[in-house]
Amino acid sequence: MKHFGLNLVESPMDGLMLLEPTVHGDARGYFMETFKSEGQDLIWKQDNESMSHRGVLRGLHFQRPPHAQAKLVSVVQGSVYDVVVDLRTDSPSYGKTYGSVLSSINKRRLLIPAGFGHGFLTLEDHTIFQYRCSEGYAPEFEGCIAYNDGSLAIDWLADSGLTPADLQLSAKDQKGIAFATFESPFMGPDFQTA
Repeated sequence: MKHFGLNLVESPMDGLMLLEPTVHGDARGYFMETFKSEGQDLIWKQDNESMSHRGVLRGLHFQRPPHAQAKLVSVVQGSVYDVVVDLRTDSPSYGKTYGSVLSSINKRRLLIPAGFGHGFLTLEDHTIFQYRCSEGYAPEFEGCIAYNDGSLAIDWLADSGLTPADLQLSAKDQKGIAFATFESPFMGPDFQTA
């Protein structure tokens, strides 16, 4: 089954999809489609790119309605441990997390529906991370769940070779709110619309 021109690897939660391209390679290099809009309902409004060094942790970020964002994320260079948490109160997976390694080697992408918190830990220096967003950045609607919230039990460091002392976070990400005190605006089928 194809989504955005990519092959579905798994769909661990409703709407969340781990995807990978078909790579055509030979002695000269490779070619792959990274996105195709044909037959898709989502309209992408903004593309972003960040470069981070090993040990940088960004997240768990989200934007509230009416600027809630779906994202299609990938790694161009290096690797990350990418994590999401379902913030949709009417979802059977509300409060559940999912993590996967995305890298320039495996070329996998994660399609994240609106209503999820998202973050990643950079596993290599000079990692370049790209994300396509269904809504533009709206700072007055952004939020952050604490990356180290015990109730979410995210094992950021598993198989990374990193220690807690290696983690580098922005001041904003160090002040993420506890999941237990989070009042989700993501409820009902139309939460992402104005």
